[in-house]
Amino acid sequence: MHPFVLVPGLGLSGASWGPTLGVLGAGADVVTLPGFGERVRRGDRLDPPAQACRVLDSADLADRVVLGHSASCQVVAEAAARAPRPPRALVLVGPTTDPSGGTWPRLVERWLRTAAHEWPAQAPLLVRDYLRTGLGGMARTLHVARRHRIEPALAAVRCPVLVVRGRHDRIAPAGWAEHLARTAPRGRAFTLPAGGHMVPLTHPELLAPVVSRLG
Repeated sequence: MHPFVLVPGLGLSGASWGPTLGVLGAGADVVTLPGFGERVRRGDRLDPPAQACRVLDSADLADRVVLGHSASCQVVAEAAARAPRPPRALVLVGPTTDPSGGTWPRLVERWLRTAAHEWPAQAPLLVRDYLRTGLGGMARTLHVARRHRIEPALAAVRCPVLVVRGRHDRIAPAGWAEHLARTAPRGRAFTLPAGGHMVPLTHPELLAPVVSRLG
């Protein structure tokens, strides 16, 4: 069994985690979901609890490190809280839905401020994944995610929780990461010395050592 279970961020495929897994030198079960690497079909439930059930149907989380990125952090938090046996650890990278930035104008503003610190070289992968997942389905998934509060799930998680963000991530600001870490009974927050919102793809050499200490 692979030591890691991961869910890609909104619209992304497992390839977005590829650089980090390469540095870790370990395998992972990659769980893609509607809006998170898979196209959204009519009738799909997109709320994080429903998505979490899909994760639990796809992978055994017991004694494994479970990772989410961006909007999928809500999904993996719900899955970890519901797992019959707890994961070894839960890692939330750049978690979204900070209430202070929950409106569409604020989301766009934060995204633009963060994009200035992202690497242009990642654009081809993002475009390919977004087109494969479908922009309409991504928008529907994000709309549902904005209404969800992650804190109740985090409060019920029984394993250590690490909230990680890039230094220049305005989508997941430091105060939000610290708030989530305080919500989890065994949580802590860590800011990488560089990077924006896409650190699993752009800064694996910084992210992987933090994750490997949990394995």
